[in-house]
Order: sequence, then C-alpha cells, then structure tokens
Amino acid sequence: MAIYAIGDIQGCYHAFQALLTRIQFNPKLDRLWLVGDLINRGSGSLEVLRWCYAHQDSLKVVLGNHDLHALVVAHGFVKAHKGDTLDGLLAAADRGILLDWLRHQRLMVQEDNFLMVHAGLLPQWSAEQAMAYAAEVEAALQGDQYLEFLFHMYGNQPNRWSDHLTGMARLRLITNAMTRLRVCTEQGEMEFAFKGELQDIPNGFMPWFDVPTRATQTSEVIFGHWSALGLQHRNNVYSLDTGCLWGGQLTAMNIHTKVITQVASNPLDKPLKVKRFK
Repeated sequence: MAIYAIGDIQGCYHAFQALLTRIQFNPKLDRLWLVGDLINRGSGSLEVLRWCYAHQDSLKVVLGNHDLHALVVAHGFVKAHKGDTLDGLLAAADRGILLDWLRHQRLMVQEDNFLMVHAGLLPQWSAEQAMAYAAEVEAALQGDQYLEFLFHMYGNQPNRWSDHLTGMARLRLITNAMTRLRVCTEQGEMEFAFKGELQDIPNGFMPWFDVPTRATQTSEVIFGHWSALGLQHRNNVYSLDTGCLWGGQLTAMNIHTKVITQVASNPLDKPLKVKRFK
C-alpha cells in the first residue's frame, strides 16, 4: 500500500485525474491524503467533490480555507467572491450530501510521526496540543450548532494564541492558524494579508515553519495553501501547493519514499468567463 499526499486541487478535476493515473492510484490498495482546498476557483469543484465522496474510504482529508468558504456561502452568510466557481456545486441535486460530508472532514490529521494540516501550525503548539485544538473546531463544525460557528468564523482577530482564549475567539484563531497561516512573528503573531514569495515577507515576520522554537520540529508536517512558496522540503516540512490553478503543477508525494510526482495544469480546469449583459 502506498500513501500519497496531494497538494491543493481547487476544483482542477482534469489535472487531479491525470495525477491519479500518473501515480497508478488503486483505491483498493492505496490511500490519498488531501491537504485541503479541494474545491473553488477551478471549473470542476462539483466533480472533485463527487469523486472524493465516492472514494471516501480511501482518503484522509483536511479542510482548507476554500472548503470552509464554500460552506459559509452555501448557508448564505456571505456572498460568493468574484473568482468563486461554486455555482455548479450549489445548484447540484446532491449538494446537501456533498456539503454535509465536507463539513465532517478533519482540520488536522496525525499518523505515526506525520501531521497534515492545510496551512500551518503556531510555533508554541506541540503536535498533541494542535490535535486537541483541531478537535475543538471539528466538534463545533460537526455539531448541532455548526451554523453558529460558520456565522462567526470570519475575522482576523485574535491573531495570537493565548491559553485563556474561550468561545468563538478561540475557535476562530485555531481555524485561522490551520487554514490561513503563512507567516508569523517568532512569538506566533499571525499576519494574513501576505501571500507572496519568501523574499517579500514583511519585516518582523517569517514562515511559520522557520520559527526556531517551533514545538513540532520533530514531526513531519505536510501542508499546502501557499502557492507562491511552491514545492518545499526543509525543517521537516513538506509544502505541496504548486499552483495548479495558476498554471503550475498538481503535486503528489509518496509520504514514505518522498518521491514526487507532478502533472501540468489542464486548460479545461480554468473557469469559463461568461460575459454578462445588462
């Protein structure tokens, strides 16, 4: 059995299928770890989600910011963004089944010495602490009051961890760290506006995985989210978002051998631009 971790798909269904063919994925034998952002921005969000639902016994999935955004839009708490490609999913007859399945996915996965999270982990969190904090958000998202969580999920504050945080402030910070984090200070203060390359990081901030005191340094952390970072392997972390949506590649890594397999982006995955007339 092989376990393949795959970077952000973001609705790039054709590239995803090409990558599965390239790695000769066998759902009866192999397993996929998907680092989140399964959907949105590419043209095949509905198809990706249907494939994942059909093959859920072969998957471990963590939620990304785009997946959570789809849930918020679906429940009418915010309007879709200009670049969103969720219309097909939201109009589908099986949307309820698919979105309910998505809502029940994890925020973080741990297996042996491997951790998988969509964006990052705050430097003061140990693996055990991070798993416990992820479970708090998962309980809120999967529980009877999940609409209350989704309604209050958006926001950039608080942006620094404290053991004294409670309620929605605590859940929002955990969610932001695990689904939106790219850079932070050495003390773990998060900055969310930056999306660029390493050389352009604002003064006083650094990649979350470069914080010298990071408590998860001995774990092997697999993540995505930061397409401008690209494929990286250093400090025991593996960055797998290689910008398929933006004309880059879709990347798979065998988590045990560390062999990388990539396919090019597919023009069919780019959303159609529909001219709207008044």
